[in-house]
Formats: sequence, structure tokens, C-alpha cells
Amino acid sequence: MSCARRTARDPTIERLSDLLARVGRGDQRAFAELFAATRNKLRMTARPIAPVNADLDDLLQDAYLKIWKHAARFDPARSSPITWMCAIMRHTAIDAVRLKQVPMADFDEALSVPEISEHESAFDYDLVQPIAARAIQRLPDQRRQLLSRAYLDGESRRMLAERFGVPVGTIKTWLRRTLDSVRRDCIEGASSGAVAQTG
Repeated sequence: MSCARRTARDPTIERLSDLLARVGRGDQRAFAELFAATRNKLRMTARPIAPVNADLDDLLQDAYLKIWKHAARFDPARSSPITWMCAIMRHTAIDAVRLKQVPMADFDEALSVPEISEHESAFDYDLVQPIAARAIQRLPDQRRQLLSRAYLDGESRRMLAERFGVPVGTIKTWLRRTLDSVRRDCIEGASSGAVAQTG
């Protein structure tokens, strides 16, 4: 079952609940961690529903903007964090379908996206958080501003293109390359940290 609720003692649920609580208080670092931990899951949730010609990155941006704005309303007694976030992602994708007025994929397929496995819950957030923060701090000021405006302020690709004076396609390329750069730095930093711990 997609985005199924997991047991209350699950460490992943506890970690994501804590991140959402911090995001609800405006913690941008917690939001960056939450995004890194859940982005792939939400992308898989949106893909079967989204219009054929939809830009999944745009849908993700819209969903995460809603998560940012409404995180303080999340109630861990009612659902797991990933269930709540997947619901926001599904509704965002459904809204995009309605706007595009194109046929939707079967909702049963959308509901079949697998839940995070038990093995995935062992992700070392405490190790990765400072690595991600350092990777973002190493970015040129313009790229840090780009990420902030896209994923925290919710500016669209078109708005960013006007702000930076470049085509929309260039903004998409910049965002993809910037995220790839941060991801590479995080992977390299995590690998170095793991080696240091075992050495």
C-alpha cells in the first residue's frame, strides 16, 4: 500500500515528525533535511498521477511549498509524516491534471507506490545534516539564493527567470546542476565520515 501508516515507534516516523515540527517553526535547515529524505518518495507518488507533459520538479516545488506553509498543522496522532506529505503531493498532482484537462493515470497505480522499507529507516540524519549545510554554504551566493527562492519562497521557474534575467530552461538547468552539486558533496562527505568512523 502506498504511503501506508507505520508504527508509532518507528525511528523514521519519529525523525520525520521532528523535522516537520521544526519546519512548522520556520527552521530552514530542517526543511532541507526533510526535502532530502522524502523527495524521491514524493516524486514516485506524483509520477503515476501527473499529466504526461508535466514537469515533476515544478510539481514537487508546489508540494513542498504547501508542506512548508502547513507543517505546523501536521498532527502525528492522525497520520504518519510520509502519509501526510504523500497526500499533499497527490492532491498537487491531481490539481495539475485538472488544470491541464488531460486524462489521469489510474489512481490504483498511484496508491501502489511502495512504502519506505525498514532498511531505509537506518539513514544517518545526524551525519548528513551538517554535511548538507556545509555543501549549501559552499555554493556561490547566486545559487544559494536560487535554491532558497525556489524551494523556500515558492517562486516559479518563470518568476526566477525574470528575476535572474535568463530563460526558464536555464533556470531549470541551474536548479538541477545546483542540486546535483549539493548531492555529490553530501555523498562524498557522508562517505568520508563513514570511513573516519570505521578507521
